[in-house]
Amino acid sequence: MAAVEYPVMIRDLPQGERPRERLVNYGTESLSNIELLAILLRTGRRGESVLQQAERLLAHFEGLRGLATAGLDELASFPGLGKAKAATLLAAFELGRRLAAVETEEPP
Repeated sequence: MAAVEYPVMIRDLPQGERPRERLVNYGTESLSNIELLAILLRTGRRGESVLQQAERLLAHFEGLRGLATAGLDELASFPGLGKAKAATLLAAFELGRRLAAVETEEPP
């Protein structure tokens, strides 16, 4: 009989290895794109941890650039997301774009 594999859930990780705790202890620079995305998503779905979902999301959209250019309906149709999580991602990417625009403006 084949062994059943269960996803490693965030709560199953030692506290020092959880994305939020790593961010607090070591800063945002120490986290991978998957971990940062997992913090925004907050929860996975049945049978899939938020880290697995973040990894699958990045793979599906071929990285951050593809994810950042996806629309609400495209994101919301991704298994496990829905409109609320899609809106969170769109808001985060828009803040990043606005920050990039501010940084490139000439000082007065």
